[in-house]
Amino acid sequence: MQARRAARELALILFSQMDFLSGSDKLDFQDIIIKSVRTLTNSSIEELNNSANSILEIKEYINEYEANHPDNIERPIGLHDKPVPIPTTEEMRNKLDDLMNIAEKTMLALEIAEMSALEENSEVKDYIKTITEKYKIHKNDIDNQIKKYAQGWDINRLVKMDKDILRISICELLYVQKAPYKVVIDEALELAKKYSTDDSASFINGILGKVVLENNLK
Repeated sequence: MQARRAARELALILFSQMDFLSGSDKLDFQDIIIKSVRTLTNSSIEELNNSANSILEIKEYINEYEANHPDNIERPIGLHDKPVPIPTTEEMRNKLDDLMNIAEKTMLALEIAEMSALEENSEVKDYIKTITEKYKIHKNDIDNQIKKYAQGWDINRLVKMDKDILRISICELLYVQKAPYKVVIDEALELAKKYSTDDSASFINGILGKVVLENNLK
């Protein structure tokens, strides 16, 4: 996993749960990273626990479908059911998609935790520090960019996760400038798909596209 991707994810968690960005106190970034990693891993553990019910439902569905299949109903009593083809249904696909998403988030949490724990790898910490410090300096300008391009939307009523993704991304695009704009936008869309609503990715993509165009970042 790329260090900057890990830093973006941790920064999003940090932005979403702490109101430190308007203060002037010096930030303890090591403490911030530890708390953010803990939040991410705890969330993944909770989702894994919740996914157990989905796994049981899928297993029960398969067992029931197999037992009630004509090939097994006609078998003599006492014989084990034999495997049968199972149809792919929308409900089953959705359940499997949920489980895959949970698995991806868990693996990501472990990767971020590993990278953050490595003493010799300070790129994650440094990139989070850069994003947060640049945002503190340019907070008003960044929020004004969101207001300008989120036509018809009140910035105070935007989904907080969407607003934080936009803040991090616009900060990277305008004031950090260490990654190509396409990479920044792609990572923002991935965060939106993972943590926000179904419509968030297209909404965020539209605003960031305008930021890139209007600021001649291409």
